[in-house]
Amino acid sequence: MKLATKYIHAGAHPDPSTGAIMTPIYQTSTYAQEAPGKHKGYEYARSQNPTRAALEEALAAIENGKHALSFSSGVAATDAVIKLLEPGDEVIAASDMYGGTYRLFTKVFEKFGIKFHYVNMQDANNIKPFINDKTKLIWTETPTNPLMNISDIAAIAAIAKPNKILVCVDNTFASPYLQNPLDLGADIVMHSGTKYLGGHSDVIHGCLMMNDDSLREKLYFIQKSCGAVPGPQDCFLVLRGIKTLHLRMQRHCENGAKVAHFLRNHPKVGKVYWCGFEDHPGYAVAKKQMRDFGGMLSFTLKDESTESAFKVLSSTKIFSLAESLGGVESLINHPATMTHASIPREDRLKNGLSDSLIRLSVGVEDADDLIEDLNQAIG
Repeated sequence: MKLATKYIHAGAHPDPSTGAIMTPIYQTSTYAQEAPGKHKGYEYARSQNPTRAALEEALAAIENGKHALSFSSGVAATDAVIKLLEPGDEVIAASDMYGGTYRLFTKVFEKFGIKFHYVNMQDANNIKPFINDKTKLIWTETPTNPLMNISDIAAIAAIAKPNKILVCVDNTFASPYLQNPLDLGADIVMHSGTKYLGGHSDVIHGCLMMNDDSLREKLYFIQKSCGAVPGPQDCFLVLRGIKTLHLRMQRHCENGAKVAHFLRNHPKVGKVYWCGFEDHPGYAVAKKQMRDFGGMLSFTLKDESTESAFKVLSSTKIFSLAESLGGVESLINHPATMTHASIPREDRLKNGLSDSLIRLSVGVEDADDLIEDLNQAIG
């Protein structure tokens, strides 16, 4: 089945009682049982919900996976993966990643005895010196947030598998439309469904996709026991978003390319971080494992002062200054004070995330309007 058809029909079954094309929102906390233990597959809504089940079927399909689990946020999904581990276990994590993930690792799980090594994964071989008998998980993002670095998923998986190490890929920036990490050897794919999957900046959601039955059961137990599940309305909104994912991503990619090239040619712009440039260090890998290069990019000004960056951030009229990404509307963001503020400044600078870096989530508006808006803001 081709991508467009899959996105529209995955998880969609006409309601047997009414024939409704759209999955109903089953706004219920519990379900009647015919006799003790005799039910129709649903007992309590924290454990199962028909709207959530339809979404999880769709999520598995669009990532070419066997199983999917939905969570109340992307961070909740990440939390569930780390709860597979035990005190003393070690994780090799990408040094360039979403600030909320870093905060979860360092402020929550380190105190429970899990050790994290932060590694530049632009070269998969950088992982090897950190592998030992306590290494249980490799966590990577690609493209990364916000520097658009690329990790070779297949190369990382090839290193992990002989050592029986799980590989989890945060695929939020790419979306399943551009990249399918399970096909490249990853064990788990994580998405903040808040972003491209939902696509309309109106829902908070996270999910995990996997193929292994045992891994699914372990993660389902965590989902059910810890209770970080999405409500049926949230699941309905993500289901709706998936139906137009292919259409939106095509436009995000087209607009992202136009904005990236405009910025690169602007006399006041310094460096532009976008993995679609042929001279990007990860271009060859991105071209190999992605279908296109997406609508996320970052840039700095030649005047690298924070004041100049703030002026641009406060001067756009179409780009809204806001956290998050992946919606139909364009957003502009200052990672150092917003999405990545929880990462210590010295660590941000060491990884190349300057105080003047500006991140864009390029939406699906007319590209000429977006370029004109950035041009007037940059001045």
